[in-house]
Amino acid sequence: INAEYMGKRMEPASQTIDKSVLLTRRKFLEDLLKRRFFYTNAFSIYGGVAGLYDYGPPGCAVKTNVEALWREFFVLEDDMLEISCTNLTPEVVFQASGHVERFNDLIVRDVKNSTGFRADKLVTEFIDKQIEKGNLPPGRKEELEKIARSVDGMKADAMTNLIKELGIKSPDTGNDLSEAVEFNLMFSTQIGPTGTFKGYLRPETAQGIFVNFRRLIEYNGGRMPFACAQIGLGFRNEIAPRAGLLRVREFQMAEIEHFVDPLAKNHPKFGNYASYRLPLYSQQCQTEGTDPVRDLSLGDAVAQKIIDNETLGYFICRTYLFLVACGINPNNIRFRQHQKDEMAHYATDCWDAEIETSYGWVECVGIADRSAYDLTSHSRVSKVELVAARKFTAARQVEVVTLIMDKGKMGKEFKADNRAIQEYLEGLSDAEKRELQKALAEKESTTIQVGEKSFTITRELVKFEVKEQNVMEEKFVPNVIEPSFGIGRIIYALFEHRFKMRDERRTYIDFPPKVAPIKVSIFPVVANPEYRVFVEEIRKSLKRLGISCKVDDSGSSIGRRYARTDEIGIPFAITVDNLTPTEKTVTLRELNTLKQVRISNSQVAQVVWDLVEGNITWNDVTATYKAFELEVGAEDA
Repeated sequence: INAEYMGKRMEPASQTIDKSVLLTRRKFLEDLLKRRFFYTNAFSIYGGVAGLYDYGPPGCAVKTNVEALWREFFVLEDDMLEISCTNLTPEVVFQASGHVERFNDLIVRDVKNSTGFRADKLVTEFIDKQIEKGNLPPGRKEELEKIARSVDGMKADAMTNLIKELGIKSPDTGNDLSEAVEFNLMFSTQIGPTGTFKGYLRPETAQGIFVNFRRLIEYNGGRMPFACAQIGLGFRNEIAPRAGLLRVREFQMAEIEHFVDPLAKNHPKFGNYASYRLPLYSQQCQTEGTDPVRDLSLGDAVAQKIIDNETLGYFICRTYLFLVACGINPNNIRFRQHQKDEMAHYATDCWDAEIETSYGWVECVGIADRSAYDLTSHSRVSKVELVAARKFTAARQVEVVTLIMDKGKMGKEFKADNRAIQEYLEGLSDAEKRELQKALAEKESTTIQVGEKSFTITRELVKFEVKEQNVMEEKFVPNVIEPSFGIGRIIYALFEHRFKMRDERRTYIDFPPKVAPIKVSIFPVVANPEYRVFVEEIRKSLKRLGISCKVDDSGSSIGRRYARTDEIGIPFAITVDNLTPTEKTVTLRELNTLKQVRISNSQVAQVVWDLVEGNITWNDVTATYKAFELEVGAEDA
């Protein structure tokens, strides 16, 4: 799917949708979504559970179509390997990945009723309300905005002090709040009947890809780089789920792990996208409080190291094009770079695709260069080598470093920690061994970090042996660049951006045909048995092309039937009328313009298919076929 093709398919909005407009329309949108069963609170007959939602028929169809478009955009376009891994994961996997220790949010509680609140969201929502109220002293607005930008990644003590300084109370009762503490977001469970085998529901799909790396690279014939994709559920025990599909406890994710040589993070297709200018909300913009940069090409952003490498830049651009193809307003998208104190310690660079909604800017996609952290961590804990190899055309002489431990002295020195330290040292890569060797050559001792503890390693405890060998390949631990998509968040943003109102009574969602829940409706203009054969012929011709359709032959007026299908975003409607039996023609109507053309029965299915696939536009159709004027007042009947 190249840029030229996508340009033909997409029709970008001409202006930004203001947040105030989104906010005003939200009650009408929520009414439509609830009434037409796009999604609903799960277990609602029992009162529902916060953060859990069920998709109804139209919502499920939109979700399926967004996932299909994602596969077309990424898996198909870049020949990615797709796998499907289990949701239930043994504890050791998340101990190795760091989730058991670090997958936390800060929680504060109402000191009287113990209701929990996510601390960073509490602060940002408080600041938003203060700014909306206005009447702030000079410079206070900028100061509050700077504080709001800094809360991500803030430590517990600093968060507690900030909440006290701002005078934030429990939003429900006005009571004081407790100190901020870490709350692990994973759902734990027991695997098997013994009660001793602990596991978790996965908070992300990525770890399943990492633990299968050896099988994947073997399947790929050892070739690098390559990418693996996975669509599946993630589970996070959110402290205070709210805002519909934006903050939930069970959600659909679509993740890509693109494995690259750390010495070659260029991308062969980056040149196709280097001229794109996207809204880049860089670290510098955030620090200085300026708007995102919009006049810098991706090529220049990579050259200036604003974006760390070509592969990261490639996925940033492809993500933008995907979001627009889904129906997101391109002027309400920005890419926010993580601040240095917000970024994971192992990450080289990280950008979030944020979409502006009635709830503000919402992170919908994270695009991160995770370096070699994941494969290194799993290799160290599992004792299984997770590496790739650079092949040489001729033998090369390389230095091989062997680390020799004095295990007797180490046992006396480290006692109960000795085993963990030895396992850590045995798992060091050649590069890490060289770094340790260099450190001990310069000083008598150096410090290593094993888990949460620090230990001093001296020259007496370890020695190094360096030999030269002739080799035909050089092993290395691949780096990973990870785009991670929140499907539910994208869908909610799509609902808001494509929601339209002819008036307060007639509302609808103007989905791009590719993601619309149903592509076309079929109406006999009146309940005439003679029309049934034509309706069935057209239905079958659409189904043969894989086009979803909905027949409405109820006794309601044609206007009411149009309105019903408009609401759920069916982009096209075929009407069998009194001219169909004699002329063998039907009318084809488009949702947004309400314009209709007259077209032959034998052609209509192919035309709809071409419209859905983006091969033609509605303007092409109106220029080719004769316009049909509906009787005055028929749409309102």
